[in-house]
Amino acid sequence: MKNIFSFWQGRSDTKPGFEELIAPHIERLYRLAYRFTANRHDAEDLVQELLVKMYPRARELAKLEKPGPWLAKSLYHLFIDQSRRASHSPVSLIEDTSIEIDSATSTNAGPGEEFAREQTFSEIEQALLSLNINQRTLIAMHDMEGYTLVELASILDTPVGTLKSRLHRARASLRKQLTEK
Repeated sequence: MKNIFSFWQGRSDTKPGFEELIAPHIERLYRLAYRFTANRHDAEDLVQELLVKMYPRARELAKLEKPGPWLAKSLYHLFIDQSRRASHSPVSLIEDTSIEIDSATSTNAGPGEEFAREQTFSEIEQALLSLNINQRTLIAMHDMEGYTLVELASILDTPVGTLKSRLHRARASLRKQLTEK
């Protein structure tokens, strides 16, 4: 991932502490954006846009006890807004639906084991892409990124009970996609 703070380098009006405030959350925000967009470049753009929007709100962000869930909520809403704008756009771009597998490989694995592992990752990622955006978002945030249901209730503005049932349905859909292959 390129230096996400390149936008601010060399600027004299940079608010003190903004980079230090945001830096601990960048990697998790990027992973989440990548799960939403399934594309490295779009994920970088999404995180960059979030940082541009958060920059004027640095003082408000500094006052938060746990800025991580608040930043995730902002990233989610930004992604949804972009998705809606893209769906209403008269111009349709060809999407790259291939997902890059960014994983550490074992040096002990043979070529056959490595191929099987990559094949499994590919099948899981294709199954995730086949889910609707709400199901994919919920699985990405809860099962992959580790947000609790209470945090997700705050982020998604949805009651915990509703999230539990949606998560159950999303997992069932994912399971169905994987078993049909």
